[in-house]
Amino acid sequence: MSGAARQSVSSALPRSVDVAKVAGVSQKTVSRVLNDEPYVSDEVRRRVLEAAEQLGYRLNSAARALASGRTRSIGVVTLGTALFGPASLLMGVERAVRDTGYALRVVNTMEGDTAGIAGAVESLLEQGVDGIVISEPIDEGEVPVRVDVPVLVIGAPAPFAAPHVVTAGVGAGVLASAATDHLLDLGHHTVHHLAGPQRWYAARDRLAGWRTALAARGRPQPPVVEGDWSAASGYSAGRDLAANPALTAVFAANDDMAIGLIRALTEAGRRVPDEVSVVGFDDVPVAAYITPPLTTVRQPFDAVAREGLEMLVHAIEHPLAQPSPAIDPPVELIVRASTSPPPGKPREPSGSTTSYQA
Repeated sequence: MSGAARQSVSSALPRSVDVAKVAGVSQKTVSRVLNDEPYVSDEVRRRVLEAAEQLGYRLNSAARALASGRTRSIGVVTLGTALFGPASLLMGVERAVRDTGYALRVVNTMEGDTAGIAGAVESLLEQGVDGIVISEPIDEGEVPVRVDVPVLVIGAPAPFAAPHVVTAGVGAGVLASAATDHLLDLGHHTVHHLAGPQRWYAARDRLAGWRTALAARGRPQPPVVEGDWSAASGYSAGRDLAANPALTAVFAANDDMAIGLIRALTEAGRRVPDEVSVVGFDDVPVAAYITPPLTTVRQPFDAVAREGLEMLVHAIEHPLAQPSPAIDPPVELIVRASTSPPPGKPREPSGSTTSYQA
């Protein structure tokens, strides 16, 4: 999996001395205005505030804390959703933050609200956090916000510039390739893909991993069917896929869609796995208890969160040092009874866990 850390340095952010120069006042006067102290005329106050706004200068509790030390708090911006992946990653981040000795502040956002992401970041900066974790799985474009603390971005490109940006990923592409390879190794000529919504970075990565695995073996790439992560969308896609007599294997981008897919295939008289094998993604708790138990890949949420937080804390406490090299966690393929060789080939025992080192 990728997992490697990358660090970048942005141009210098405006300081109070810059505000003083633009406003034509002393730095002490700027401090008085921005701290709402008395003995400053209305005209001077107006000039200072206009200069601060023009330069994008922010006085927040983080700046005030510089005199006495850090606030030892980390903020998290995350999509407000009950979906297994984002929710599990947030839980992993919460556990990892506790281990670092920092306090955690979480702000949830809504899908499709770019301004909400910017507002969430601004809110955390005003609270004086020492670093920010961005766990936004959807491509909302560039976020117009200035950030002056280290940032950890998980599973996606950084949506804005910051003094230090550290990235970590769950390796969805490698996991998807492992799932596809498992089906090809069983003897299936090709594998169909039930993809997630393509605004999600994870869905794009899983689609890319599926394509990579097929291309590496010179296998045809069937048309992609796109769902919305729900079991209902998997069921709808399954009704269409079931009508294809050449279908013998499907890799679904998450377990919920795989479960809906299996239901549709079964209703259409296509037996799983005797006629069609299905692999999911995530290893949700119910995956082991459906009929048949679902073969899937398990995401290393805790390992990624722990490694990412270690890199972020290192950037906070050692701003001039280079980040430590990332350690790729193993890829776990959980083999259960929903996969087997295609019709006409002998079936191997199921119920095992296979680890691949990316």
